[in-house]
Amino acid sequence: MGADLVCAVLLAAALLPSAIEGDVNCNGRPGELGPPGRDGLAGMKGQKGEPAVQVDGPVDTSMLLRLRGDKGSSGPQGPMGPKGYRGDVGAAGMAGQPGSPGPVGTHLNPGQSSSNQETHSAFSVRRNVTTYPPFNQKITYQEAVVNTNNNFAINTGIFTCRTPGFYYFTFHSIAKVSMCLGLVKAGEVEKIVFCDENTRNSEQVLSGGVVLQLTAGQKVWLESYRDQQQNPQIQKDSDARDLREKLIIFNGFLIFSNS
Repeated sequence: MGADLVCAVLLAAALLPSAIEGDVNCNGRPGELGPPGRDGLAGMKGQKGEPAVQVDGPVDTSMLLRLRGDKGSSGPQGPMGPKGYRGDVGAAGMAGQPGSPGPVGTHLNPGQSSSNQETHSAFSVRRNVTTYPPFNQKITYQEAVVNTNNNFAINTGIFTCRTPGFYYFTFHSIAKVSMCLGLVKAGEVEKIVFCDENTRNSEQVLSGGVVLQLTAGQKVWLESYRDQQQNPQIQKDSDARDLREKLIIFNGFLIFSNS
């Protein structure tokens, strides 16, 4: 009996590889994938590396850029440096566009215009004749060299103020006789008289000038005076040499007007 059991076991053991080989060659299906496993634990921190060694010779800049670290934050602003030298003056720029017209001016006086023509006044007239100007009368003239706005009437010898303000009047005379000329402002009692005593029978120049303040409508003129010549000999010489030419130039212009 014992010998039979041993024989049966040995037979079974001999038949087992054949049975297993037959099972492997069968067309069975693969098994399903299992779930992913968990992450492993973090490794230990490595040791600090050695410092870089200074390289002799040229340095590869591209390598330095690749090794450059992240940009740091900006530092505080430093103190302002000293003022630099002034640079050269540049070329002149192009002319700008003309400005817009200004506002309309106000009238200086009722009935007076504020245009440039009305706020500028000047005249220069001349007389060149042989006869002596009539005494104590307004001197008339032959020619008006300048006469803005026709404020001076050469036929009457009167300047009429159109723009109130301060005026400068002056005259010059050339003659071989004694002369007395006076500037007269209408409404004024005193007259500004200039005299020249000519005893040498040669041409002499008599000049005079004055600044007058005028209002609109006031008149100014030049007169010839005989009663101012106190020396009788002067009067006698003036009559005897009255046929000589006598030149008189009378000028006047506005210095500045009153507002």
